Amino acid sequence: MITTDVLVIGAGPTALFAVQQLGIIGLKAEVVDNLDKVGGQCRELYPDKPIYDIPAIPVCTGETLTKNLMKQIEPFNTNFHLSERVEQLVKEGTKWKITTNKKKIFVAPNIIIAGGVGSFEPRKFPLKEAEKFEKNSVFYSIRDKKYFDKKKICIFGGGDSALDWSIELSKNSKVVLVHRRPEFRGTPKNVEIVKKLEKDGKIEIETPYQINSIEGDNQIKVITIKDDNGKIKKIDTDYILGFFGLIMKLGPIAEWGLNLDKKHIPVNTENFQTNKEGIFAIGDICTYPGKLKLILSGFHEGALAARGCFKLARPNEKYRFEFTTTSKNIHERLGKKQT
Repeated sequence: MITTDVLVIGAGPTALFAVQQLGIIGLKAEVVDNLDKVGGQCRELYPDKPIYDIPAIPVCTGETLTKNLMKQIEPFNTNFHLSERVEQLVKEGTKWKITTNKKKIFVAPNIIIAGGVGSFEPRKFPLKEAEKFEKNSVFYSIRDKKYFDKKKICIFGGGDSALDWSIELSKNSKVVLVHRRPEFRGTPKNVEIVKKLEKDGKIEIETPYQINSIEGDNQIKVITIKDDNGKIKKIDTDYILGFFGLIMKLGPIAEWGLNLDKKHIPVNTENFQTNKEGIFAIGDICTYPGKLKLILSGFHEGALAARGCFKLARPNEKYRFEFTTTSKNIHERLGKKQT
């Protein structure tokens, strides 16, 4: 059983900044996320794509933003419980008892839900035989592009993720791009680049085709694709990558007694508390009039939710707002010398 001031559900940018805001006011947080790494959708979906709306940072990637946020919370020695999902919440007195799918138990007066729009998983290939090759020859995201150097790769999808990775991986590998429609959904610039790479012989494009079969033992060797008229083509490949978007699921959140509005959680914008005392929601999953689904908005929400947590975590203390530039307490928590 792990006792803490706040359990944060989610490990995306909004959650990480909330951990920092909790830390500077003296509250301890534990973080649970169903993904196997921190960074949330920002790092999972577009780790190398530019982000332009983070204050004072003209441009950064999802990967860079995550690393900087992790560096910012280093002084607080936060524990992360990854590849784990919160299943059950039970109120016991003034505290919540939280149980995960791995039977880990947390006890905390506060919970901050910062899980994007709930748990998410990639849309997968419809073929049953694709399952046995997952994390071996079949992938739905890329963590290390060097893994695919000098290989034969077949990429499926018509959006920017498929186009981006086709462009990037074609620099060092043989790439075949397959889409079920003749037209791509990506940005015009990406489509233009892919078409030029096809003309230059750097990428092979097959449309309108869908995957039909996979052959191989422990590793994929050959796949076949089929068009709407039943025409079949065989492709020799080492890996297949599927970029079909994500399936968003609220999962257990739907069973926690929150006042849901479709797949979102309404909050009080004074402190981003839900209809349940001690449960706060920030980031894409919360809703209120004028809501903007931007990372910078999530930072603001996390800052206010952290102050809301203080009242329940320290009921006998009065919260006193302090500027980080002048607060001796904050400087000590950050391990800095006051100047």
